Amino acid sequence: MSPHLRLEDVAGSPHFREQAEPADPRRFRPTPEAAARLAAAGPSELAAVVEDPESPLADRLAAGGILALTGDPRLTAVPPTCAVPGGTVEIGLPEEELTATVGRWAHVGVERDWIEKETPAHQVELADYRIAVHPVTNAEYQTFLHETGHPARPTTWYLGAYPYERANHPVAGVRPEDADAYAAWLARRTGLPWRLPTEAEWEYAAKGPEGLTHPWGDTFDPDAANTRETGVHTTTPVGAFPAGRSPFGALDMGGNVEEYVADTYRPYPGGPFVPDHLVQTMGEYRVARGGSFCRYGDLTRTRRRHGPFPGPLYPVGFRLALSAGAPMEEADA
Repeated sequence: MSPHLRLEDVAGSPHFREQAEPADPRRFRPTPEAAARLAAAGPSELAAVVEDPESPLADRLAAGGILALTGDPRLTAVPPTCAVPGGTVEIGLPEEELTATVGRWAHVGVERDWIEKETPAHQVELADYRIAVHPVTNAEYQTFLHETGHPARPTTWYLGAYPYERANHPVAGVRPEDADAYAAWLARRTGLPWRLPTEAEWEYAAKGPEGLTHPWGDTFDPDAANTRETGVHTTTPVGAFPAGRSPFGALDMGGNVEEYVADTYRPYPGGPFVPDHLVQTMGEYRVARGGSFCRYGDLTRTRRRHGPFPGPLYPVGFRLALSAGAPMEEADA
């Protein structure tokens, strides 16, 4: 038997179960008092509620829902970013932590070779850079499509229609070349050198100098990320899980939608090449990071290396980065 998960094994893996239990709508309904307060609030107040870790999830989602329809002030022509200082950083998982990591997530069907991709830990030199606070949203992607005539629509847009009621949710169901085209368009539009982060930049921006296991800490927390454990089972307004903010201030680096990086999958120096179902299906594939609303929390691990796969369980979007020296102010993150 192959030590790697093959296509013929996917259907039987608990990790690939598509349908979740229907969410209880009462859990996501604000109290009458909160609903009245939100209805009277202005855009800036609502934006603050969305990213306030002290606000209940129902209030954050309702505030984001209003902003999706009325205009979200957080979506600006130049996206806000967080500064990330460069240096020599450790990327990947020490081999001695492999077995324990697999065991920690065995209950959701995690396979050893999925985690083995993360080994060995190794040193990488990074220059200073900036990472976007939020992933790119449907509204921002719609502007790109409108201005460029780019032909490919996100697969999550039903019949190709712009989901205006989810304007401030992360765009998902795009291809790596679509993400690259978006970055090139925004670079022309703003005069700033936007690009996708490298895989090492993404990982370091998510885990910080302390090497956190998840962007918010070392223990999985279903209240800090929109994953299957959280129970929403669809995208949410960007930033609506503020307890998951990364050490440098970025939001949604765990959960909501997976995010392409600039790199194609390659084994780390001295590490194994894992010819799993992703390789079997696509050959080469662009790495995706961060996990999503329809996947388990193991994918919110900052070191987890993933990729797109045909089907509804891989809603992949992206966030942008800038190299140091770009003429813009830092985001107040």
